Amino acid sequence: MKNIKRLNLWNGNPPAKSGLSGNEVLDPEAILELTNVTETELIIYSPEDRINTGAAVIICPGGAYAGLAITTQGYDFAEWLNTTGITGIVLKYRMPNGNKEIPLDDVQEAIRYIRKNAKELKLNENKIGVAGFSAGGHLAALSATLFSQESEEEISTRPDFSILFYPVISMGLHTQKDTHHNLLGADPSPSSIEKYSCEKQVRSNTPPTLILASDDDTIVSPINSTHYYEALKKQHIPATLYLFPQGDHAWGIKGLNMFGKKFEYIEQAKELILNWIRNHC
Repeated sequence: MKNIKRLNLWNGNPPAKSGLSGNEVLDPEAILELTNVTETELIIYSPEDRINTGAAVIICPGGAYAGLAITTQGYDFAEWLNTTGITGIVLKYRMPNGNKEIPLDDVQEAIRYIRKNAKELKLNENKIGVAGFSAGGHLAALSATLFSQESEEEISTRPDFSILFYPVISMGLHTQKDTHHNLLGADPSPSSIEKYSCEKQVRSNTPPTLILASDDDTIVSPINSTHYYEALKKQHIPATLYLFPQGDHAWGIKGLNMFGKKFEYIEQAKELILNWIRNHC
């Protein structure tokens, strides 16, 4: 029996508003199942006690900051992590509608909540990572580079590790245009482009990172992944990059991409992910 807990993260009082109104739209047949997301939720999948490793991964589904592919890039991944003893926490983050601080607020508050409640959730507060797919990979990378500094008074928002699937990284030359527009708006300042280009924000305490992408990706250029990897290595951050020769974009843990085509390397990818987590958790 699945052990799933669902909660509203801000209790209806987030620190910033997106300007979106109306009800959330759910269309299970669409690539972006959820749109018009204005409430932040955590959906926590806890493994059986007998295999619980104490590690958790906060999962940011993709969707170009326009919506969320929340099953293939959220629930499916959380359920698979559960089979390995890892708590999978799907973050249903709010759509920014050009208000760039909103998704980052959500993922940072998620990390605070999980650390604050680690004992109750049977977790090790020093084994809290983030994972993200596509635009969710950008959000996960933001959380790994723009976290608040640790202090005695505050709970750190620094993830202990990050796992990025075919991520958008840059808001500059090699960005994904829809992701860029939905996050930053129509006419962002140069300083916003700089700040939200994750490869430019890597520092010496950025956490260890695993990056998985496909060389034939037609939606998000894999140059995003290689530039982020290079930035990590310049700061001597433990990092691993796998560029698969096939797969295109938005493949999930069940091995199908957004076009309904098979990702031929899914079993290898699963093994690589698990081995990497064991070595960095």
